[in-house]
Amino acid sequence: MSALPERPISMVIGALGGEGGGVLTTWVVRAAEMCRFPTQSTSIPGVAQRTGATTYYVEIFPAPHEDLGSQELVMALYPAPGNMDIVVTSELMEAGRMLENGMVTPDRTTLIASTHRVYSVVEKSAMGDGLFRADKLDNAAQKLAKRAVLFDMATLSQKEGTVLNAIVLGVIAGSGELPIPVDNFRKSISESGVAVESNLKGFELGLAYMSGELKLPNAVPEKKIPKARPSAESLITDVLATYPAEAQAIVSEGVKRLVDYQNPAYAKLYLDRLSEILTIDRERGGERNGWALTVETGRYLALMMSYEDIIRVADLKSRRSRMERVRADVLAKPDEPIHVTEFLKPGFDEMTSVMPSWLGRPIMNWARGKEWANNYNFAMRVRTDTINGFMRLWTLSKLRFYRPKTYRYQEEQKAIEGWLNTVRSAAALHYQLAVEVAELANLRKGYSDTHKRGLQNFTRIMDKVGVPCSTAAKDPAWGVNALSKLRAAALADPEGDALEKAFSELDAAPQAAAAE
Repeated sequence: MSALPERPISMVIGALGGEGGGVLTTWVVRAAEMCRFPTQSTSIPGVAQRTGATTYYVEIFPAPHEDLGSQELVMALYPAPGNMDIVVTSELMEAGRMLENGMVTPDRTTLIASTHRVYSVVEKSAMGDGLFRADKLDNAAQKLAKRAVLFDMATLSQKEGTVLNAIVLGVIAGSGELPIPVDNFRKSISESGVAVESNLKGFELGLAYMSGELKLPNAVPEKKIPKARPSAESLITDVLATYPAEAQAIVSEGVKRLVDYQNPAYAKLYLDRLSEILTIDRERGGERNGWALTVETGRYLALMMSYEDIIRVADLKSRRSRMERVRADVLAKPDEPIHVTEFLKPGFDEMTSVMPSWLGRPIMNWARGKEWANNYNFAMRVRTDTINGFMRLWTLSKLRFYRPKTYRYQEEQKAIEGWLNTVRSAAALHYQLAVEVAELANLRKGYSDTHKRGLQNFTRIMDKVGVPCSTAAKDPAWGVNALSKLRAAALADPEGDALEKAFSELDAAPQAAAAE
């Protein structure tokens, strides 16, 4: 009898809810048991779909039961850092978790991961750009793993009409890290009796990738730019003829966005407003600054003018493209019906914002400061796959013609004009100060509570720093650095702790200078 292996093969699998991590584990265990290998698997449930993955741990002793004789194995229940032979994750950020937890080591671990992203709650709820850098994770994986197998398995599964976990199984089988015949994995899928044909197809794709028979493009796909509507083409032609090359892409996208949001006349208003900034930019040496003032003002002016209200939400949720995207996400076949329930929860502000200005303004003034108004919301569940539910949203989306008469529209236009006036005043004193004032509009974003927090921060920073520096009441050069720090702090966390700290530091600085 040959000498027994010194230790089991240890494998940890991290998968999000609904991605089939449990099924993948079962397939691996069955394939190992067909070889008569002693095998043990455990799982640690995650918190929710994207706030924590379920972790599956598998130990396989690569020798048949018969070779053990009277010896008894003691296997671990949980994965231990530094002791993993194979680490499998269904998404790139889960690979990052494994790297952070020390599960991947350069002397031992083969890392298998899909490079697609399912954004976490932290990323999506960040006031600014909270996305983690995928390139940094990829570099870390290549350095910390003995062997890294990384590619977009989710896109491949959607394209080929299969599922991600089946492709992962094929990659595991093709990696050669487990001493299990490939046919055992096929039998494991077949014996499960669930979606056998589709799962076998995915398995063969993963196997083909590992053997080199399947080649995937390495180039990053180009970002899809929506084609301009016919009514916007003449406006974009004007943009290309009038604006410098550095600003054309942003301004053109702004035009497309506002035509889609409201109508060509609204997009024309956008260009009229921005043309004044372009004139100032030319006078203040915009060319040597990369036309930053025009670019940043154009970016945030388009976003402010396309603020999210109930009408916009209904429009986006009732579009054909949304239903097509949902069908693609759930892998629905053309003849398969799907049920789609939209969860809507407009608050008091959102309901009042679409009232006529003459009615909405006194109601908002009356409710201002009242706690019940902050907590009030009207929860709805709308089945958009039904005629009744779809028509409710579709009808609401067609109220764009009425939007200019609403209370929110009137208030937003006043705020936009006030912001533009401050940008113009700042440009007369200090070019970079004007750019910072323009970028401050990044705080005015989102919907409901997110918009409310951002608006409060925007107003506070403008009142204490932006406007005083733009009118020379405070040093404009000091204002550049102050606005940059305050804006970054406001975007750092939704609770506002970082912003409070930043304001405290600014208040303390003059006092310290005076003491010296």
